[in-house]
Amino acid sequence: MPNIKSAKKRVKVIAVKTARNKAANSALKTSIKKANTAIENNAADKEQAVRAAVSSIDRAVSKGLLHKNTAARKKSALVRKAAV
Repeated sequence: MPNIKSAKKRVKVIAVKTARNKAANSALKTSIKKANTAIENNAADKEQAVRAAVSSIDRAVSKGLLHKNTAARKKSALVRKAAV
């Protein structure tokens, strides 16, 4: 445990940011999994699921959770899978 006041604050701030990032990453993975499941089952709402997943990927990029090229790769893979 840190002794310096600013270091103590950093520990608290980092804990909050970690929790926020963890929740956002979890939501992102969930939306991608839902889209993949919808594509595999050829569900009626698969286009909606893919659109929601792409939107959540874009949101993750804007929050700094994903690199833009990683996001482009994930989106491309989803759309390619849905088109088949």
